[in-house]
Amino acid sequence: MKKLILPLLLLIFPRLHAQETHSHGRAIHFPDVPGYLSLKCDLHQHTVFSDGDVWPTIRVQEAIKDSLDVISLTEHLEYQPHKADIPHPDRNRSHEIAVKEANGNLVVVRGSEITRSMPPGHCNAIFITDANKLLIEDPLAVFREAKKQGAFVFWNHPNWTAQAKDGVARLTDMHKQLIAENLLHGIEVVNDVTYSAEALQIALDHNLTIMGTSDIHGLVDWAYQVPEGGHRPITLVFATEKTEAAIKEGLVNRRTVVWYNNTLIGREAQLMPLLNACVTIKSAAYQDQSSVVTVTLENHSDAEFILSSFGDYTFHAHDDVVMVAPNGITEVQVKTLEKMKSFDLKFSVLNAITAPRTHPELTLKVKVNE
Repeated sequence: MKKLILPLLLLIFPRLHAQETHSHGRAIHFPDVPGYLSLKCDLHQHTVFSDGDVWPTIRVQEAIKDSLDVISLTEHLEYQPHKADIPHPDRNRSHEIAVKEANGNLVVVRGSEITRSMPPGHCNAIFITDANKLLIEDPLAVFREAKKQGAFVFWNHPNWTAQAKDGVARLTDMHKQLIAENLLHGIEVVNDVTYSAEALQIALDHNLTIMGTSDIHGLVDWAYQVPEGGHRPITLVFATEKTEAAIKEGLVNRRTVVWYNNTLIGREAQLMPLLNACVTIKSAAYQDQSSVVTVTLENHSDAEFILSSFGDYTFHAHDDVVMVAPNGITEVQVKTLEKMKSFDLKFSVLNAITAPRTHPELTLKVKVNE
C-alpha cells in the first residue's frame, strides 16, 4: 500500500498546482462593453469523434482553464478517420459528452463541420438541432437543411493552402449563392495560426460576421504555448446575456471581435467600444511646477497594447510608441508646454485592425488632478 502513495501524490499535486496557476495567470480576460457582455468563444474544435486527438471532456477542461464562455465541438460530418476504432452512428455524441462534462460551467453549442472540396470548402454549422440530418450528399441541400435547423453557418479557413494554393481567400459563385440565399453568415479571418486579410475584406464587403477560431485537433497548451504565455485564437461575441439565444443573436448581428496573436480584429463599431473599455486613464498630475504631466494608462484586458501617438503632444521619456502591459499600468510623461486642466491623447492602435492594413484611432481624454 505504501508504494502507491507517491504515485498518487504525483497525480494529485500537479493537478492542484495547475488549477492554482490557471486562477492567477492563464484565464483569458476582456472587459464588458456598454450594453453587452464580452463572451469568449472558440466555435471550431475537434475530438476523436472526427479527426482530433482527444476525448470531448478534454476540450471542455481546456476551455474552462482558459475561462472561455462558449465552445462548439464541430466534428467533420464526412471525414471520419477514427471510425474503425470509434464507430458512432449518432453524430451528436461528441456534443452530448461535452455538455455532461461542462455541467453548466460552459455553454456548449451543438455544431458540425460540413466537409467538402472547393467549392464550397469546409463550413461550420452551429446551433443545429441534429447533426445526423446534415449527412446529405448534395452540397446545397446540406446548407438548406442547416438553415431549416436554425443554424449559424460560417466558412472555415478560406485561405487554407490545401484548397487555395496561394493562400488567398476568394469568393466563388457558389459562395455568392450561399450568401444570397442567407445560407452563409460568417467567415473565419483567423484559423489556427493564420490570418487572412482577404477574408477580412470579404467579410466587410459582403456583410459577413468576422470569426476567429483555434480549429484545434491536438492540445491547446502545445499548439499555442499557453504555459509560456501564448493564447488560443478566440471570437469575442458581444451578447446581452450568456445564453445560446443571446450568443446566436450577437453572431447574426455581427457583434464580434477576434483576438489572435495579441491582435484584435473587428469592425470599428465593435472594436472601438472594446478598446475604450480596455485602455483608460487612471490618473494625471503635473510634476511639481513644470508643464510636464505624468499620465497613468491602465489596461483592463489580457492584450498588450501597442499605441503610436499622433496627437499634438510629445513625450518626456518615450518616443511616439507606447506599450501598455496586460492588466497593468504604464506611465507616460506628456509635455503640454503650459498647464492645462484637460487635453486629449491620440493613438493609433497598432495591434488592432478594422480593415486590411488599417488600424483604429483611440482618443483618451485626460483630466488633470487638481
